[in-house]
Amino acid sequence: MRGVLAICIGAGLASVALASARAPEKRCGILANPTPANWWLNDRDGEWIIGTQGGFQAEGIDVMPESFYKKGWVRTNGNYGYRCACLTVDSDRKNKRITRIRSAQALPMKRCNADKALQRALGRGD
Repeated sequence: MRGVLAICIGAGLASVALASARAPEKRCGILANPTPANWWLNDRDGEWIIGTQGGFQAEGIDVMPESFYKKGWVRTNGNYGYRCACLTVDSDRKNKRITRIRSAQALPMKRCNADKALQRALGRGD
């Protein structure tokens, strides 16, 4: 009986751990698209790869509205550039990779510039 109980508890804990590992998370920081198909997000935890040209591309990259590229988009290379944003994502924490973008929210750059933890992660803080 104890063996069956231990197996049930173990299976329950494993399913809870698996569910929490897959739970979407909100990540806010500098969303960069410097060249075609190259995307990443720098947040307080570091750099997260979203897509690389000729390689990996996260599902849902198309959920970013056109407004992302208008007011607040900092152009650095033609239409390419960066902005402050929050993304709700699924991620592979071990490899620092965003595997799916569920939603995206554009933010003003002043919000990212005022985030001390983000600025430290970018090597700009005190």
